[in-house]
Amino acid sequence: MSDRAGGRSYRPAPVHTHPDDVPLLTALSALADPVRIQLIRDLANHRDWTLSCSNFDVPVGRAAKSHHFSVLREAGLVEQRDQGPKRLNRLRRAEFDARFPGLLDLILRPDDTV
Repeated sequence: MSDRAGGRSYRPAPVHTHPDDVPLLTALSALADPVRIQLIRDLANHRDWTLSCSNFDVPVGRAAKSHHFSVLREAGLVEQRDQGPKRLNRLRRAEFDARFPGLLDLILRPDDTV
């Protein structure tokens, strides 16, 4: 019997890094890309766990989008969970703000353009 037939996901669960374990340079590098900034801004404007990866309108293909989410997870910015065939997302705002106070506020300012 395949994993799909058993109701389990056919892909490995995402690995998450807690913001407390993220060096500043890693956080800054993750936030230095315009596509990742757009992903963060979109997440900030929606409730947790309401956007799947396919809901983001960014100018990259599926593989590149997956890579960008991986970078954001490794930087402690995003948490993901699988729900059926969808991978849902949440911005780890409180945890990230505790580690890097004010950094997300700068990224999310409406007067900054990407």
